[in-house]
Amino acid sequence: MGRRSIHTADELRALILEASTALISEQGLAGLSAREIARRIGYSPGTLYNVFDNLDELVLTIEGQMLDQLSAVLDTVASGRSHETFVLEFARAYVRFTREHPKLWNLLFEHHLPADRTVPVWYQQKLDGLMSRLADALQPAMSGASPDEIRRAASVLWAGVHGLTSLATADKLSAVTNESVGPLVDDLVGTYLSGVKSRYNARSTSS
Repeated sequence: MGRRSIHTADELRALILEASTALISEQGLAGLSAREIARRIGYSPGTLYNVFDNLDELVLTIEGQMLDQLSAVLDTVASGRSHETFVLEFARAYVRFTREHPKLWNLLFEHHLPADRTVPVWYQQKLDGLMSRLADALQPAMSGASPDEIRRAASVLWAGVHGLTSLATADKLSAVTNESVGPLVDDLVGTYLSGVKSRYNARSTSS
């Protein structure tokens, strides 16, 4: 039985998010249920739906919090850095974050909305903001590239870094190499930056 509410709406929302985040950290997305969240906070399952429309909205909110946390980490590495150093530190921050929160970070890629629902504008803006920061850092190395090409390069690099970190967090990297994920990410970023510099700066020189 649920208990009579002794929390404000904001406090209840915070309790739900805290319990849900802990549950996902322990068991992954598969372990998330309204019943278990309610048990942990001492309310009835129906209380959850007084705060969030459904579990998808709850999960998206948790994902948004993680994106904000990553953005805050990037704030600490961006100031006074060259574009090359920032791109490298961006990737390293990504690796650290996935190591510290493997199940939570995998949530971004395991969670899928129903086919009839679209990603909220606020959520897409958070993703776009992170991608724009990486694209801005790549731009000086791609002086002959169009904005679309720079953004595509940022997407490719992010996907490559994510692939390595996904293998690492799933303990599958050893099937590919005995190297640890850190040096591999450094190699990936360094090689990719050298490649885009050569490709697009050569285009700029010849035009």
